[in-house]
Amino acid sequence: MRITSLLKRASLLAITFAFTICINAQENLNQTEKPLRLAVAGVTHGHLWEVVRRIPWGVFELVGVWEDNDNYRQDNGLRGKIGDDCFYKNLGQMLDEKKPEVVVAYGSIYDHLQVVEACAPRGIHVMVEKPLATTVNQAKRIAQLVRKYGIMVLTNYETSWYPSNHEVKRLVGENAIGAVRRINVYDGHQGPFEIGCGKAFTDWLTDPVLNGGGAVIDFGCYGANLATWLLSGERPVSVQAVLQQHKPEKYPKVDDDATIIVRYPHTTVQIMASWCWPMNRKDMYVYGDNGYVYQKNANELELYKGEEQPLLTHPEQPLLTSPKERNPDTLTDPFYYLRAAVRGQIVVLPTDLASLENNVLVVEILCAAIKSSKTGKVVKMRS
Repeated sequence: MRITSLLKRASLLAITFAFTICINAQENLNQTEKPLRLAVAGVTHGHLWEVVRRIPWGVFELVGVWEDNDNYRQDNGLRGKIGDDCFYKNLGQMLDEKKPEVVVAYGSIYDHLQVVEACAPRGIHVMVEKPLATTVNQAKRIAQLVRKYGIMVLTNYETSWYPSNHEVKRLVGENAIGAVRRINVYDGHQGPFEIGCGKAFTDWLTDPVLNGGGAVIDFGCYGANLATWLLSGERPVSVQAVLQQHKPEKYPKVDDDATIIVRYPHTTVQIMASWCWPMNRKDMYVYGDNGYVYQKNANELELYKGEEQPLLTHPEQPLLTSPKERNPDTLTDPFYYLRAAVRGQIVVLPTDLASLENNVLVVEILCAAIKSSKTGKVVKMRS
């Protein structure tokens, strides 16, 4: 009887223990999938629609919006999505009253530092639209705040979520085309005015202080970001650039066409960023010793090895190939990625596309390009 009683007690304990594990696991799962408490800082960026369209998805709960311009605060795409009492003129007040976990910045690039300076001491993470900052000093100040307060500052690029780009990274990592010798990146469109960007956006996008430059910043950042990623964070040796104004009547204060040559010890990167393309484009060629890859758009990629016929094409099917420990959603959408990073489901590595380390270097490359164009000289990068 005594042995039977002990067995019953042991079985009961085992069941209780298993039940507790299940409850804890469910609680952890609920916590990781719980919507982020998210606030928006600035509403003048043309990419604000990325937030608007995701509100019904449940990835985040929009708890507050800051915009210091009275007109834009009263009239923007987020009005009617949340209560009127969620819109603030004072950034600090919004952060203290709404207590977001994360702030996403949708104002000018110049304003990114102001947002981080407000969020960092409060322990609030930040995701900014590309690029990270307008100057190297701003980028370094953001990095100081990240280190001091232990927050994350991520940078969001459209091309970070292209399955084709992740396939290129995999092929390069597997040495499918041999050592990478040249990367040519093409980005841009017909121009902000030409494609119909709104006044709130173009007022700062075409300003050399608020945006840091014209096409060199707006589209040069894509190539610098991708090259830094594909080359695993390697630091360039030098930067040389030519910035031009083909349409000074439309863009009198900034460049509208940029060609940037970034030299590495064993690789040459050429970035062609323009508001003068006759079409929209975000494509890239990566050349190795044994072949090359053409990333045609978000979902199409071609691999050439030896022959002038593509060995691998995927014109329709997304090409995402990601490490098994990462949820594919986190590599195809910025807000799923943001939630996973904040919840600790993924670790943002220094070599990742959104990482602070990558994007400080991006700003250094872009600022060196601007300096090179002004001086007509090659700018050496400090090691």
